[in-house]
Order: sequence, then C-alpha cells, then structure tokens
Amino acid sequence: MKILVLGAGMMGRAIAYDLSRFSSVDEIILGEKDKKTLLEATQILKDTGVKPRTMDAENLSTVKRVVQKGDIIISALPYIYNYRLAQLAIQTRTHFIDLGGNNTVVQNERRLFTKAEQNEVTIIPDSGLAPGLVSIITHDVVDHLDTVESVRLRVGGLPRHPQPPLNYQIVFSPYGLINEYVEDALILEKGKILSKKSLTELESLSFPKPFGTMEAFLTSGGCSTLPYTYQQTIQHLDYKTIRYPGHCEKMNTILAMGFAEEKKITCAGQKVSPRDVFASLLLKNIPTTGEDVVLMKVFSKGTRQGKNRSREYLMIDSCDTKNNITAMMRTTGYPVAITAQMIAEGTIQGRGVFCPEEIVPPAPFFDALKKRGINLIIREKSGSP
Repeated sequence: MKILVLGAGMMGRAIAYDLSRFSSVDEIILGEKDKKTLLEATQILKDTGVKPRTMDAENLSTVKRVVQKGDIIISALPYIYNYRLAQLAIQTRTHFIDLGGNNTVVQNERRLFTKAEQNEVTIIPDSGLAPGLVSIITHDVVDHLDTVESVRLRVGGLPRHPQPPLNYQIVFSPYGLINEYVEDALILEKGKILSKKSLTELESLSFPKPFGTMEAFLTSGGCSTLPYTYQQTIQHLDYKTIRYPGHCEKMNTILAMGFAEEKKITCAGQKVSPRDVFASLLLKNIPTTGEDVVLMKVFSKGTRQGKNRSREYLMIDSCDTKNNITAMMRTTGYPVAITAQMIAEGTIQGRGVFCPEEIVPPAPFFDALKKRGINLIIREKSGSP
C-alpha cells in the first residue's frame, strides 16, 4: 500500500513527516505542482524516505495513474479540490482523507456515501484540528456521559511572542482566516441548529503561564458537521477561536470598514477586491514565521448514572523547532496522518463517507497523539444530580 499526500505546503509536509515516522506503508509520495514549494518540502523531509513528485491535482489522470485499489489519498490542498478528489477516490477504489474547510464541500462529499460504500472506499473529510481533533473529543464526551447538556470547543493557533498590531501570526491561508471571521458560525442551542454572526459572544478564559487570560469568540467552520451529528444528543454546542485580548475588537473594526468584501471596487483607476488587498496586507504586515503555540480547551457538562458530571480537555502544544514543524502543523497534520494509519492498519474499517466523530475511535487516537508528544489532559468532576 502507498499513501499519496497532495500539497507540499505546511500541512502536507507535516502529514508526510508523521507518516514517515509512524506508518508501515510501503511508499509515501508527496505531490505538488509548484516546484519551489516541492523543493522546500524536500529539504525539510530529507532522509525520511518520502518521495517528492511534481504533480498537478487539476490533472486527475496523473493522480489516477499513481494510486491503486487499497491505496490512500490525502488532500492537503485548498478545499476546492476535495470533492473532485473524493469522486476520483471512489472511481479508483482508493481511500481518501482531507482537511475540510468548507461546509458545502463536505456536505457534497457526504452525498457520495452510497457510491463509496459500494466501491469499498473510506472517505473522511474534516480530519485536521478543528474540525478533526475537536470532533473526536466531542465523540469522547458523548461516549462518557449518559446525557450531554453542553460542549464548548475553544481552539487557537497563536504566536508564542505576540507582536502588535494584531498579536497574531499567520499559521495558515489568510483567506481561510478571513473566511472564519466573516462566515456565520453554526451552533446547537437547546437542541436547535442556529447560525450566529462570527466575532461575537466574546468571553475570557484562563490558561497556565505565560498565557494567562485569553479571549475567545464565535467563528465559522470549527463545528462543521457536529451540530447535525449530535442534534438529538447535545443540548448546547459551540466553537470559539482563542486569541490574545483585544484581537476581536480590532478585527471587527477592520471588517466594518469593508476589507473582507469580495466585490471589486475602483481604486486609483484599478478594479480591486478589498479581500485580496486585506489578505496581501496580512501577509505583508503580520508575522508568518516564529515560534507558535496551539491552545485548546473543551468544556462539557452532563450526567452519568444520575449524577452531574463535568469533563474538561486541555491541550497546549508548541512548535518543533528541531524539525521545522510548527504547532499548527503538528496539531492539524498529525491527526490526518493518524487517521490514515488507522485505515491502513484496519482500525478503521467502515466503508462510505464519514466525518471524524462518526468513525475515528477516540481512545487509540488519543494514545497516538501522546506518542507524538501532543498531550491531551482530561479532567472529570462529579456532583449531585
């Protein structure tokens, strides 16, 4: 069996690196159309056994020639490629995993369930950090409680040493970041699926030093399919992004001025998209390198055996400077690699299209994270009914 990782950017490199250390597959191929990006990845992945290959995902026939029945394709590409790659995976009887990133694309992939099942293929979108890891944690909450009152997901990728003006570091596509801030957030409220405006419902939460008090606010995408999967099980579920204090207010001001608008305007005689300008300014003025950290807290409440229970998950993960793997790469890419290994080893055997909360077993998944130095601390408290 071979695993083909498409996309040699930050996440693709992390996935390929992890697979080279922990998987027992025969071959790992890293495909990328941009030769400069592929060369950079090759230098980081030297001596790992990963095979770089120039490959354009737009040319599906090229991808098709590489994979065979039983192989695994992993998409570390922008979400616009994922539906077509899922279709290709079904045609070639190849398993497929992606990072998600767009609710509509994921819903379209889920409509391929019957065809995937018939061709004995496993397709798992949304397999990164949020959605992904947080989805599996939500599954774990449901497994441990008889009734679930609430699940509150809080995640943030941040610079270890914040710098003004935004105290933020670009850890993935600026367009993805803007999308999270402008699209509505899906939540569960009293068992009903609701849309709420992002960058709202600001709250404070505390972390161990040196972080202390942080802020969190609603953003889109983190819940993905969770409200649909658990509508009959969880009364309240929401996802908020963690930032250093003051970030939300600044972003709201910027967006109120129209910098995220996609419709082109005339500026100095040229037609330009404000969103393109904003993305370019972010890349120019906000750090893209430096030590980063991923913070996560998940709060849940419910009952078990007639008693009130609260279950909390804490993760603080730092960058791997020795191997040039950022914390965001570790916490997003490694879960994808673990999921692929579970398919390869037969731990995951279901055939069809599933999101992580539906098919990834939490306990072995958490064990695999621990082997990679990603420590998930779980605390549970009980009280009177």
